[in-house]
Amino acid sequence: MRAATAEAMRAFGARLAAHLRAGDLIVLSGPLGAGKTTLVQGIAEGLKVRGPITSPTFVIARVHPSLRQGPPLVHADAYRLGGDLEVDDLDLDASLEESVTVVEWGEGLVEGLADDRLEIHIDREAGDEARVLTVRGVGPRWADTPVDRLEG
Repeated sequence: MRAATAEAMRAFGARLAAHLRAGDLIVLSGPLGAGKTTLVQGIAEGLKVRGPITSPTFVIARVHPSLRQGPPLVHADAYRLGGDLEVDDLDLDASLEESVTVVEWGEGLVEGLADDRLEIHIDREAGDEARVLTVRGVGPRWADTPVDRLEG
């Protein structure tokens, strides 16, 4: 999928949110400035959770309660974490079942939290604002949800 603007990235996040439920883990990867937090802003809007949604790089994780009886959003950033032990210290697994959990920079660190997860890699296109998203569902949870349907 291609997102030409930040608004398109947020719109994809809002569409994605319609398919999310408590217990879902989304792992985001991509270079600095790729748009991971922008995507989470769209997910948050779609889930109708309390904001604002900003990068949790320095606080590591934030919980955004639902404004409408839905699951809370746990937004974590593993960029500054040194490995599995520090991920364990976050205790993300304690809230995983009742929350939608999105982890920026989580690739290679948080996959063990759940057998089912959605992996989204974001790349920047050279020379413009456009981003290319590669979406991959892992596990039975995503077997009945074709990821190409999430993209459009």
